[in-house]
Amino acid sequence: MLTVDIHTHILPPELPRWADRFGYGGFVELAHERPGCARMTIDGRLFREVQENCWNPARRIEECDAAGVRVQVLSTVPVMFSYWARSEHGYEVARFLNDHIAEVVRAHPRRFVGLGTLPMQSPDLAARELDRCVKELSLRGVQIGSHVGELNLCDPSLFPVFRRAEEVGAAVFVHPWDMLGKKELEPYWMQWLVGMPAETARAVVSLTLGGVLERLPRLRVAFAHGGGSFPATVGRIEQGFRCRPDLCAVHSTVNPREYLRRIYVDALVHDPRALQYLLDQMGSDRVALGSDYPFPLGEAEPGALIRSMGLPRSVEEDLFFRTACAWLGVAPEQFG
Repeated sequence: MLTVDIHTHILPPELPRWADRFGYGGFVELAHERPGCARMTIDGRLFREVQENCWNPARRIEECDAAGVRVQVLSTVPVMFSYWARSEHGYEVARFLNDHIAEVVRAHPRRFVGLGTLPMQSPDLAARELDRCVKELSLRGVQIGSHVGELNLCDPSLFPVFRRAEEVGAAVFVHPWDMLGKKELEPYWMQWLVGMPAETARAVVSLTLGGVLERLPRLRVAFAHGGGSFPATVGRIEQGFRCRPDLCAVHSTVNPREYLRRIYVDALVHDPRALQYLLDQMGSDRVALGSDYPFPLGEAEPGALIRSMGLPRSVEEDLFFRTACAWLGVAPEQFG
């Protein structure tokens, strides 16, 4: 069966020394200290160690073959978003990363699909780079963060970017990053265990109650990590929409529960009951395999949870490739 993994991350094998180039810090550097292993650092502090599969397409293909994954959708590591940087510098970083992803896809068009990144701190430059991603680099869409600095995704200044994505048919993948309350959530890795689900729900609520998806009915948006805490708390959000319309229904006339049949999510929920809940609430045509490859909090064997559940063949086909292809706007036959 064709298998498409919509949630994977990639880096170039080398990164420019942007801090030296731009004259201020905060940018990621990649230091190869031993074969097959590199350190991501920010201003000399370790952010994460990554292995060769994070930058080597040949190694990725080997591991995909071993796991039965035919196609990976490539996006940058969220720490690379650089929304805090000066606009022109964020634009340069985005172009460098997008050129790299496009190069990998061109070299292996049946194995990889590309999503670009955008300098969302400058909506004009973001829309310009979105056009380049789709029209010049042949990427299928973009990955963005769950917020942009102090702005939620419903901020009016960001709307032109989403409008342009709808106009050019670009898929949008929303990934949590720079979590709310991150200092308070440092113990026990809570930024990733608690903060990320909340961040994703923040993004869903911003785009739904904020009226963005109501105004852009053809925009195809997918959210990482099973939509975070949004699907599990949609009843509470719906109750707020009903009982306090003066606060919750200010910019949207649509019950937020209805968006469970409009948005897409990946299946990265780590629990069969949670995945069955998503299927019951959203339908299998709204849920797609996503592994967070190659990071440890992802699914070590992409698709293992889906295969373990004994789902009907038609549901497995949705989860493994039909939903992904619909969100990306591609035909399954493209991958042979």
